[in-house]
Amino acid sequence: MNNRIKTGLFIFIVLGSVMASGQETIKITILDTTRIPQGIKFEGKVKNAIQWIDLAGDNILITTEAGPAIGKTVDDENYWNASLYAYHYISKGGTIKQTWRVYDFIKECPLDIEAQFIDKTLQITDLNNDGTAEVWLMYKTVCHGDVSPCDMKVIMYQGQQKFAMRGQNKVQLSENEFYGGDYKFDAAFSAGPAAFREFAKKLWAANIMQTWE
Repeated sequence: MNNRIKTGLFIFIVLGSVMASGQETIKITILDTTRIPQGIKFEGKVKNAIQWIDLAGDNILITTEAGPAIGKTVDDENYWNASLYAYHYISKGGTIKQTWRVYDFIKECPLDIEAQFIDKTLQITDLNNDGTAEVWLMYKTVCHGDVSPCDMKVIMYQGQQKFAMRGQNKVQLSENEFYGGDYKFDAAFSAGPAAFREFAKKLWAANIMQTWE
């Protein structure tokens, strides 16, 4: 799906500011998804569309999800596909340029499938007070037919540098038995500011439990 509307029709609704200890205020704006500017193209259904301004310029972030959708049928059994995307753009001098994209997916799954951003985990911060925002995304993916954890990731961008925290969420097997919940930081997180890792760990802990619909 492509949404291309003239920039002059951009409508802004003030959402508020994301704050953390020792952090400058970044004003975030929700974008009307029917009036996303010309030049921004995306696949899937919009989950979030926001804008903010920092030293890099006028930032626009779109997150989307696609599926589950039937990918193929084998011996009368359906195989499902699902995917998710995040697109980051900078608008400057009337020009909109994509600076990075996140894409993840599950394909040809004959069981229960998930590829979803976790609600209320999208964060825009400036934890190191350098004037360049950190963009936090958190999502889970899985193809399973039992009570097992999902793969879970925290992806953070500061400018065009990517940071990744990867692992599994946690499931409750019985009253006192749990499985999953482990994670690993990539090299960028490990070498980066401690404030980044602390924020990531808090985000992980707040969303560690698998919920069942």
